[in-house]
Amino acid sequence: MEYVMVQGEEIPALGLGTWRMRGPDCRETVADALDLGYQHIDTAQAYRNEREVGAAISGSDVPREDLFVTTKLDWSNRDHESVLESTRASLTKLQTEYVDLLLIHQPNLRTPLEETLGAMDELYEEGLIRYLGVSNFSVEQFDRARQVASGPVLTNQVQYHPFWGKRELLDYCQIHDLMLTAYSPLAHGGAVRDDMLRDIGVRHGKSPAQVALRWLVQQENVATIPKSTSHEHLADNLAVFDFELSDREMAAIRRPSAARTAASFVRGRLSW
Repeated sequence: MEYVMVQGEEIPALGLGTWRMRGPDCRETVADALDLGYQHIDTAQAYRNEREVGAAISGSDVPREDLFVTTKLDWSNRDHESVLESTRASLTKLQTEYVDLLLIHQPNLRTPLEETLGAMDELYEEGLIRYLGVSNFSVEQFDRARQVASGPVLTNQVQYHPFWGKRELLDYCQIHDLMLTAYSPLAHGGAVRDDMLRDIGVRHGKSPAQVALRWLVQQENVATIPKSTSHEHLADNLAVFDFELSDREMAAIRRPSAARTAASFVRGRLSW
């Protein structure tokens, strides 16, 4: 495992995303991932699976202090009291005394950012969260959140993969000692079918998915949280730290395309 070093914190560069995982399948997948060596687990109130994630963590032999656990505030939980109450409820479901990272899941114009972050600051002061963060924020919104918050803002979790450029955000994170957390790193399955990623993978003895993940974690200040329920794919996703892409390969892989991203998103939804 490699780590992203930001603000003096070592965060596992590759974690497990749990979006759309539910019930026993979620619990078993998280447990399997922990057994394989995953240390970074991402969930959210909106995923409705915190209880299953918590059961897997509680039943694991991995010490809690060795894990980096993230959850996110639901859209409706942005006012002061809702932030406090919902986060405490999340901790109960997750069977933990704290989460390493609490994110605002997406911008919400109905509740002032100052109110949401003010409540998150209180949770930080109480030791219930170790870091604050946001998800799906623009660079400008991310910068404002950092100005408003008193507690340490660590990351902006966004969609990021070879076909969806985030150069401005990545530059911002690298300048300000922040982390870009990449979700949907395989472009909703589009990366698996990409000819260039396949050809590069052949040279390294790796799959197109592994090349896409390596492309992400090889960038400074980037962590990624691919989702998989397959034992084989979970293991394959971890096997991206034993090879390195050349500068030429890194540059060639980055091919932003809104049309391609949209097509992969639709295809991924239809195949679910």
